[in-house]
Amino acid sequence: MKKIFLDQGETALEEEIEKGRWVAVPDMAREIKRYQENARRMQNKNKKINIRLSDWDYHRMKITAAREGLPYQTLLSSLIHKYLTGQLKPG
Repeated sequence: MKKIFLDQGETALEEEIEKGRWVAVPDMAREIKRYQENARRMQNKNKKINIRLSDWDYHRMKITAAREGLPYQTLLSSLIHKYLTGQLKPG
């Protein structure tokens, strides 16, 4: 039988499962549908806004987006969404 080697992340996940920290989702089909609907809603970007930024903020945003491999509009949209959904807290 072939021995399977797990990386650090896989080993940690296996340990969590064995300790009972992961549980089955009661209605997986409903959860999948819910996540699919949320993803569809997020892709439907039909509103445009105009915003004025300082030169410094604009250039830092473009640099940060380039480092992340994203268009700067996508980065800005993501930051706004995370803030509005409570995933990003003000510093």
